[in-house]
Amino acid sequence: MKSLQEKVKDFCQKYGLQSPVEHRVLDALSELGEVAKEVLKMSDYGRKPLEYCDELKHELGDLLYSVISIANTFEIDLEEALNLALDKYGKRLKKGSPGSESEL
Repeated sequence: MKSLQEKVKDFCQKYGLQSPVEHRVLDALSELGEVAKEVLKMSDYGRKPLEYCDELKHELGDLLYSVISIANTFEIDLEEALNLALDKYGKRLKKGSPGSESEL
């Protein structure tokens, strides 16, 4: 994961793509919306079973780029962040549910 973060960091520096984190977060939300739209289109808006389309791969790549850019802004190690999330969900699942309601 560190190599991916370094790759995005170098790319952003090379092309002058530094921007405020607020813009990066909005971009990530926009990209997530595009992922959702592709999933809807792949199911003909729920009228048929999902049928994979290559465009989903492109949109997921855009979303990943956006998320990595946000993490890089705060110097967050995404592998560490993922491990924290997996630990959290593992504890929740032991209590019966992956949702936060099991933490009450």
